[in-house]
Amino acid sequence: MANITDKSLRAKPTEKNQWLRESMIWGHGSLLARITPAGERLFYFEYTNSNKKRVTLPIGTFGSQEGLISLAVARQKAMQLASLHKDGYVDLKEHLEQEEQLQAIARESQLAQERAERAASEAQVTVNELFEHWSQIVLVNRKDGGAEIRRMFDKDVLPIIGDIYVADVKKGHITLVTDKLLARQVNNTAKRALALMRQMFRFAVDRDIIEHDPTASLRKASIGGKTVERDRILSEDEIQLLAMKLPKANLLLTSQTAVWLSLSTCCRIGELLSAKWEHVDFDKGTWTIPPENSKNGKLHTVYLSEFSKQQFLELKRINGGFVYCYPNRAGDNHICTKTVTRQLSDRQKQGDQEAYSNRSQHKDALVLSHGGKWTPHDLRRTGATLMTALGVLPEVAERCLNHTDDNKVRRIYQRYSYQDEMAAAWRLLGEHISKLIHT
Repeated sequence: MANITDKSLRAKPTEKNQWLRESMIWGHGSLLARITPAGERLFYFEYTNSNKKRVTLPIGTFGSQEGLISLAVARQKAMQLASLHKDGYVDLKEHLEQEEQLQAIARESQLAQERAERAASEAQVTVNELFEHWSQIVLVNRKDGGAEIRRMFDKDVLPIIGDIYVADVKKGHITLVTDKLLARQVNNTAKRALALMRQMFRFAVDRDIIEHDPTASLRKASIGGKTVERDRILSEDEIQLLAMKLPKANLLLTSQTAVWLSLSTCCRIGELLSAKWEHVDFDKGTWTIPPENSKNGKLHTVYLSEFSKQQFLELKRINGGFVYCYPNRAGDNHICTKTVTRQLSDRQKQGDQEAYSNRSQHKDALVLSHGGKWTPHDLRRTGATLMTALGVLPEVAERCLNHTDDNKVRRIYQRYSYQDEMAAAWRLLGEHISKLIHT
């Protein structure tokens, strides 16, 4: 009987099944091939069982695609079955079923291994790559598009752990970041860095990039001690001292106006440095803080006192040709909202504290008595405190600060704007500051 060939297997289908056959070794079975009318080429092994009955076992389908077998493989399977039959193994069907089960187990094991390898490969994401992913999904939704957090990570986090695989990050790597910040005596920055790293690694856990958050067992209190709420308020004597020291502190005039505007309007420094000239109406005596610039996302109108108005006019004289009140060097955006804060901090270095070399002679130029270091936010707090000392109702002062009312019922039902009362409060504050610094 002629052997089956690749050419014979590729014969055109007919209306009936076409059978091809070749005998195996020692006459213990045959390899069959069937070409169906539908065009399938099916392989079988045919043998005679112990009851002298002919049994036909399917052993595969001819083809080169995945899951199909070649003629050589079919012939090899048939030879193996013929050899088993020769050795007295009469129940070949059971043998095939067991073999298929073993092959299925082997395939599943291989697939599981491939999945594990693929998962391990996917886990080989560096912290740098994770930060970019987190930035594109989460940080992009922040008002500044995540720019401030990116600056912090580029400076304090990624240089230390950026090249480490996320799956390999341990608690020790996190504390290495925070310990360096603590060594610089910026405890609040260390706490913020921990909080942001925790957000990033929890993002990774939610996306199955890692199984466990390496920051989970770290507490903020263990990083730089318990957070103490700041309550620094400048006294009237300190405000007078500030008026004397400010012109000698080697600050730009625009930065000096930022100090007085922060104090006299009780604004946030970021709101001021983000302002555009279109927001300032000298005729109406108002400065409008748009929702995109305000912390609570709500429009806020500041009624300018004569003192505040004069500060804006001085600023207009210097930067009036730009879109922004505090433009950057290119003039296409505002300056960094941390600029003034850093300038003031650099001029409050005492003793052996580090200071920038080009400002070393002015490093303590803005130190005020014994109240400790002060910031633009302390000026905002000081302004509100002065308001209440001048007889302004606390509720009106809160409105001037653009705080969101904690009482939900009042937020919903109390719609009175306090516009006149707020304008009077800012006027009183401006007049008082003007008296203090011109005395």
